[in-house]
Amino acid sequence: MRVLQLIDSLEAGGAERVAVNYANGLLGSVDGSYLCATRAEGLLKSNVNKRVGYLFLRKTKTLDFKAIWTLHRFVKKEKITLIHAHSTSYFLATLITILNSKVKLVWHDHYGKSEFLKQRPQRVLKYCSNYFNHIFSVNLKLEQWAKTCLNTKSVSYLPNYAVLTATNLKTDLKGVDGKRVVCLANLRPQKDHFNLLQAFQILVAKYPDWTLHLVGKDFKDEYSKHISKFILTANLEQHIFVYGSCNDTSAILKSSTIGVLSSQSEGLPLALLEYGLAGLAVVATNVGDCSQVIQSDKTGLLVNPKDELSLFKAVERYIQSEALRDEHSKHLQRLIAHSFSERNTIQKLTNTYLGLY
Repeated sequence: MRVLQLIDSLEAGGAERVAVNYANGLLGSVDGSYLCATRAEGLLKSNVNKRVGYLFLRKTKTLDFKAIWTLHRFVKKEKITLIHAHSTSYFLATLITILNSKVKLVWHDHYGKSEFLKQRPQRVLKYCSNYFNHIFSVNLKLEQWAKTCLNTKSVSYLPNYAVLTATNLKTDLKGVDGKRVVCLANLRPQKDHFNLLQAFQILVAKYPDWTLHLVGKDFKDEYSKHISKFILTANLEQHIFVYGSCNDTSAILKSSTIGVLSSQSEGLPLALLEYGLAGLAVVATNVGDCSQVIQSDKTGLLVNPKDELSLFKAVERYIQSEALRDEHSKHLQRLIAHSFSERNTIQKLTNTYLGLY
């Protein structure tokens, strides 16, 4: 069994991290593990194990015949038997399996707006789903949606797992040790950074020595500009810091105290697992499958989305009690080791692959 993970880019996003984790994690469990970035490389390329077969396509448009032919030849040359396509790479993967009917196709649905599935475009996806041998969904809502709306008979929920890399701190991290709140999320509207900014505006009035650190890709769009404007207008430049994508994320998390996600919509966020592995106390909004990881008042604190006052009060509870932070973070680490480990997920993954034959 020779398996190719297919992903659009290697930017530091959740689906991209999963693709890299699988490519690395499958080494030793399959005959050959491969990774292909179709459109762009990025920070995560440095995390790809050197034993993973790697291809960068430089795809520039939906029907890029040069890229299609290059990938087709690569699949034949390396005798790849299964393509595991992540997110929107399913279209290219479908074309390859049409060209080579012996190749199995698994699609992994990482859709981040699972609270708004009625708005999801599905015409092309529904057609391509006729060619999928299996669908993995990152949360239970997406699993049910795939079973109802797509044409693939075999669908299952597969929880994410996270890996912390052993990196030294390279980022010039502001703030005081022991008083940093971190949010690991690309600057996208569904992550609702404004809910967090408003909560932190309340917080710094009472705890001016605590700081907020936003780590994630900055798309330099209107959403990003509004974030910068809010920080300036509220005179929070010495309290809130925006870093963009960082290749020392694990070190940043280990230098922080509280991890926060304030999203309006989620799947099962890798950030929560990474917070837990780094030993952080965690506050998250109760969306998607966040409650599968953050069991309120046991492994962290859950709050309603779009409620900055509740978010502020949850973070404040952790600021006021180091003992509570330690208790919750230890429970979270145990939960991750039991239910969201690399070993368990890779075993489920390979069992599903084998079942397709």
